Amino acid sequence: MQAPRRTPLYDFHVAHGGRMVDFAGWEMPVQYRSILEEHKAVRRTAGLFDVSHMGEVEVRGADAQKFLNFLLTNDLGKMYPGRVVYSPMCNPAGGVVDDLLVYQKNQEEYFLCINAGNIEKDVSWMRLQAAGFEVEIMNRSDEYALVAVQGPTAANIVQSVTGAKLGLLKYYHFVEATVGGIHCLISRTGYTGEDGFELYHAAGDAPALAALLMDAGKAHGLELAGLGARDSLRLEAGYPLYGHELSDEISPLAAGLAWTVKLTKGGDFVGRESLERERTQGSVGRVLHFRTGDRRIARAETPVLTAEGVRVGRVLSGTLSPMLNEAIGSVWVQTAATDSPLFVDLRGALVRLVITRPPFVVLKRT
Repeated sequence: MQAPRRTPLYDFHVAHGGRMVDFAGWEMPVQYRSILEEHKAVRRTAGLFDVSHMGEVEVRGADAQKFLNFLLTNDLGKMYPGRVVYSPMCNPAGGVVDDLLVYQKNQEEYFLCINAGNIEKDVSWMRLQAAGFEVEIMNRSDEYALVAVQGPTAANIVQSVTGAKLGLLKYYHFVEATVGGIHCLISRTGYTGEDGFELYHAAGDAPALAALLMDAGKAHGLELAGLGARDSLRLEAGYPLYGHELSDEISPLAAGLAWTVKLTKGGDFVGRESLERERTQGSVGRVLHFRTGDRRIARAETPVLTAEGVRVGRVLSGTLSPMLNEAIGSVWVQTAATDSPLFVDLRGALVRLVITRPPFVVLKRT
């Protein structure tokens, strides 16, 4: 078995007491002090995350925008330099190959952020779909590191170490600037539901940038945060995780992401026919979010049952919400059963799922 890979911040994590685990083939910190406290820090002040395991891909060429509009379900026709767009990338059956962020540098140059466990698969899929387009696809994942500063004080922290006017940077926009002398692509995006920034930079600059941000954040309550808090934060916000709320079998329509599927955009795109049929005929199942009023966590793959005990779905993600102090999560349920009372069996106790529209907490993102 291949040993997990390490990000450029591995030594930094160990030095700061990070508890390292294997995640998507990477040795990553699941927590430092406490998942609960790291989660609360992001909601109340700010947290610093290492997300250097994510993949980066450059797409260049005269047909770059045309190709990406064919490859992805969202409409990139209205993009402009400095804009970021979120989109699923589907297969012909309408299932999701991956979900990703697209950054437009100019009409012929785009920068993509893809999920860590899908890098090789995604790049192969993109190149397969690129036949007939004047475009070049380059995997730059090993060249980049990525850190995220998330939370109500994130803007103050990052602004203190850059000359970029972050107050003018809108949500889902980016700017290229130096942060403490380190060249970064500064993106006002994140995976927590809070205001914040993701900073792409050269892999070799990662330790210096992390140390700089931690020092700048001392006066603003910045704490290191690991994968545990990242997962509970994204679930509280209602954000999907590939392999859970999105997959080859779960389409963006079934996942509640119809706003990312632009069937009226000009030109064909991969999965369009299947997604048009699904929108007309309905999905076999749907992704729903739930809370329980109980602290017992419903783990992924736990069967979802009707009151009569008939299995009608499964849990996709489950955790304890540190802000609500109760279990929350997501389920895939057969469409015909979505209006019925739903339950999970937790060690012999039948627990009712209270279907809830996320986010589960009030978010402070601007």
